[in-house]
Amino acid sequence: MKYRVTHATEFIYDARVGLCYNLARMVPRELPHQQVLTTSLQIEPLPHDHYRGTDYFGNRTDYFSIQQPHDRLVVTAVSDVAVAPPELSLFDPVADLAWETVCEQLRTDRSTEFIEAFQFTLDSPMVSVDELLAEYARSSFPPERPLDQAVYDLMRRIYAEFKYAPEFSTIATPLKEVMEHRSGVCQDFAHLAIGCLRAQGLAARYVSGYIETDPPAGKERLVGADASHAWFSVFQPGAGWLDFDPTNNQRPGNRHVTVAWGRDYTDVTPLKGVAYGGGEHDLKVAVDVQRIG
Repeated sequence: MKYRVTHATEFIYDARVGLCYNLARMVPRELPHQQVLTTSLQIEPLPHDHYRGTDYFGNRTDYFSIQQPHDRLVVTAVSDVAVAPPELSLFDPVADLAWETVCEQLRTDRSTEFIEAFQFTLDSPMVSVDELLAEYARSSFPPERPLDQAVYDLMRRIYAEFKYAPEFSTIATPLKEVMEHRSGVCQDFAHLAIGCLRAQGLAARYVSGYIETDPPAGKERLVGADASHAWFSVFQPGAGWLDFDPTNNQRPGNRHVTVAWGRDYTDVTPLKGVAYGGGEHDLKVAVDVQRIG
């Protein structure tokens, strides 16, 4: 499947900004099942400097600064991406390891694969393990259950027991409130699953990207009506990282476009920076995922 992904972020300031430094993660990753065909990043006003690179987690980054006064900043990423379904099926024979076995390997194995995965068992800025998360996860992890089946059950429960409510949460809403009100958005559900998995001693990471959506029956597709999406991955020896989307109760396939991953949202923020001046500001974000082949 081929998509054209357009992600536009606009800041409108009350007063002029004299100088700003910014870091963007808006270009999709190259993966075995995902190929970035073309990509561009349009910045208004034109930046003084612009450097493309990768961060600690291998995500594609764009650093830029604007060193002339401005009262508006618009950053638009346009990428054509080809996505194929991941090859590993849900109950692939390589995925039969019991979840306790994986936990033990994460604690004791000192090979590069496990050392790199171990960092995702630890607390991160937005996901701190506590007994509330451990207790919620427990019923999905009976003794000797294969890891992928346990994680699939956890995903299914989050989908069934939590309400998707865009008006409920913000980026800063604590997981404790999400648990208490059983409400949130894709970011919250990904963080919830990650916390539950880490509470069991497993390695889980946050994935940001996009998903192709369908308009309501009989309605035209609205350009710019899509949004950024989030899901999570769990580490499984021999299989690598397995993706799960609790917002949609599915394993991501060729309708998911991966942009970045990290410990939680703070590692994959699409656009962040420092501005000198400007006062208050309005933020507008528009995402469009259009199938092109």
